[in-house]
Amino acid sequence: MDMNKIRNFVIIAHIDSGKSTLADRLLEITGTVDARHMVPQYLDKMDLERERGITIKMAPVRMSYKGYVLNLIDTPGHSDFSYEVSRALAAVEGAVLLIDGTKGIQAQTLSNLRAARKSGLRIIGAVNKIDLNLPYLEKTVKSAAELLDIKESDIFRISAKTGEGVEKLLEAVIENVPSPMRSHENGDDGDKNGALIFDSIYDDHKGILAFVRVFGGELKGGGEMMFLSNGSKYKSKEVGYFMPEFKVVPVISAGEIGYIATGLKEPSVVKIGDTITSAGVRTEAMPGYREPAPVVFISFYPDGVTKFEDLKKSLERLRLNDSALSFEPDANEALGRGLKVGFLGQLHFEITASRLQREFSLEFLTSFPSIAYRVLEGKSEKIIKQPQDFPEKPDRAWQPMIRLEILAPQKYLSDILNLKTVFDLNVLEIKNIGDNLIVIARMPLSELIRDFDDQLKSVSAGYASFSYELDGEEEADVEKLEILVVNEIIPALTRIVSRKDLEREGRATVERLKELLPKEQWTQPIQAKSMGRIIARETIPAMKKLLGSFGKTGGDRTRKMKLWKKQKRGKEKLKEMAKVRIPPETFREILKK
Repeated sequence: MDMNKIRNFVIIAHIDSGKSTLADRLLEITGTVDARHMVPQYLDKMDLERERGITIKMAPVRMSYKGYVLNLIDTPGHSDFSYEVSRALAAVEGAVLLIDGTKGIQAQTLSNLRAARKSGLRIIGAVNKIDLNLPYLEKTVKSAAELLDIKESDIFRISAKTGEGVEKLLEAVIENVPSPMRSHENGDDGDKNGALIFDSIYDDHKGILAFVRVFGGELKGGGEMMFLSNGSKYKSKEVGYFMPEFKVVPVISAGEIGYIATGLKEPSVVKIGDTITSAGVRTEAMPGYREPAPVVFISFYPDGVTKFEDLKKSLERLRLNDSALSFEPDANEALGRGLKVGFLGQLHFEITASRLQREFSLEFLTSFPSIAYRVLEGKSEKIIKQPQDFPEKPDRAWQPMIRLEILAPQKYLSDILNLKTVFDLNVLEIKNIGDNLIVIARMPLSELIRDFDDQLKSVSAGYASFSYELDGEEEADVEKLEILVVNEIIPALTRIVSRKDLEREGRATVERLKELLPKEQWTQPIQAKSMGRIIARETIPAMKKLLGSFGKTGGDRTRKMKLWKKQKRGKEKLKEMAKVRIPPETFREILKK
């Protein structure tokens, strides 16, 4: 294939800007998908993506148009999946920056633009949803032009829904995005040989399919290949393109995007970001992209018929095309063996949990979200990911911080700043961008998982958006909150809580448990404990068995008193023998909040 006739590009945008709809129109214009087979969000293959109306997984497709091969990668827009975008950027030369005409420039628009520029991509700006006859369309176009530092006439006005302006945008991709040959001549690829793995999936018949961008040389079906990171060699079963279904071809060459059916069954062998080359060909590892760093940790425990090994194998499968997932063994007395899983945020966790249930038919319980703290105890310093491992009285503790960029209309500024009364939010700078403001702030990562997103949307009527990145660490004023039922600590309910929120969180948890736990034959004290002291308590009274009132049943008072005392002694013995067991349904309810 002539590299001068290849264009590799991505569509990047904030969530709900119409990326998948634009991809649909491109598939129609290029005739890649027959009209009778076309469905909305064609490249979004997961039911979850269609139900939520968002892209979760990047989706590559090869299109042909006027003698050119166009390799498109559609990308997610939510900040939790920014690592997906970074992987796609490493495989292409250009990007279409799509801006929602109804909302204008949003936080993730800026974040994705910075990432694309850092990768050295040629960027084409487009404003979507012009079919809605927006009265402020020209303002949005002007803001986009200023952002990209180009003329307003160079911003494409399109409707991904109706297709208006989309063909002109496609022709601009051909004209403006460098071909792989031009990038190579300019020294962007150097003397690269082999291919970069930017994604992978598991196939029951073909083993692991590695999605690759070939930078130099060629890879043949049935050829012997090697992973550069570990030197492992294997014979490929086939190679092919995304049309968008898998199409087998004899060879994929430099500049092309395709897949390799490795035949391998062990997920740990294929690493996203690794370099694949034909065996015996000398090359250096490609830089790939930044490694994702999980920031939120949640423990998963098998429930009922699900086995621990099934849970582990399922997570290994998911990790094939979600390199941000990390997990390690975990266990506690109440819930048994489990896995502590690392995520990039709350949405990342919700999507993973839903996929485990739908794709693998698993049932499980999860712990409260937690983050990793760096703790100094005496002369010993360690990283604590498990709340129950957090010491009672550490000498010092540090927590990860994030840098936020909140983008919102100016009229919501005071309401956004009032969030400082709820969250530990430190505003650093406020800047103008068109009719909007950017609020740059810093806050603990732990605050983000306390429904910050919902609160921000609430105070801004849904108009505010934000993106974030890790920004070092600060000393933390936190304590360990433990929950005891019948004087026994329930490890799965242990949390690390800011000192100022300690009593409120403790009170709320014991009150909720009192509502949810069933009565037993004995009294059940429920306590919240921190630093060796009880900060909140509720009591579930024992069940009572009515023996009837005097005068209505036979027997005298002495006989009934003997029976009551006997029952009391029996309850005391039961209480001593009883082991606390919180039903799975109760765990689900208490962990929802």
